[in-house]
Amino acid sequence: MAEDNFTLTTFYTSWKTYQEHIKEALAPLTAEQLVLRAAPHLRSIGENALHIIACRASWFTEFLNEDGGEEMKTYAGWNEEALTLGASIPAAAELVQGLDRTWQFMEDCLARWSPADMRQTFPDDWEGNHVDLSRAWVVWHVMEHDLHHGGELSLILGIHRLPANFPG
Repeated sequence: MAEDNFTLTTFYTSWKTYQEHIKEALAPLTAEQLVLRAAPHLRSIGENALHIIACRASWFTEFLNEDGGEEMKTYAGWNEEALTLGASIPAAAELVQGLDRTWQFMEDCLARWSPADMRQTFPDDWEGNHVDLSRAWVVWHVMEHDLHHGGELSLILGIHRLPANFPG
C-alpha cells in the first residue's frame, strides 16, 4: 500500500480499527453465546465470525492465488462450515486468532502490492457472465463484507444484551 496515499491509509487504518472492535466483542464470549442468533434462520455470532475469516482467506488465496500456506487454506475451508447453519464453532479465542492471522496475511499482501498490482484483473464467472475483477475490487469487496457481517454481529450482540462497542 502506498504510504503517501492519505485516503487509502485512512481506509485501511479505519478497517483495522473496525476489526479490533469485532475482536473485542468476540473475545469474552462463551460457547453458549457464540451460538446466539437474531432469528433461527440467520447465522449465529460464531458463524458470522467464521464467515468473515473464511471470506478473507478464500478471496486472497483461492481467487487472488496468494500463498498463505496451510493456515490460510484451513481458514478458507471454514467457508463451507460458515455456510451451514448449526456448524461447529471454534472457541472465541480461536476466532480472534483467525481474525488476527487473516488480517496480518492481508496486510502483508497490501504492503507488497504496487498500484499496478492493484489494477491486475482476474477472470470470474458472475451469475453466468464473464467478469474481470481487479485486486483493488477484491480488497474493497472483502472490506465491505467485513463491515456487513460485523454489523450483523453488532445487531445480534445487542439483541442479546451483550456488549458491542462498534464504531458508528
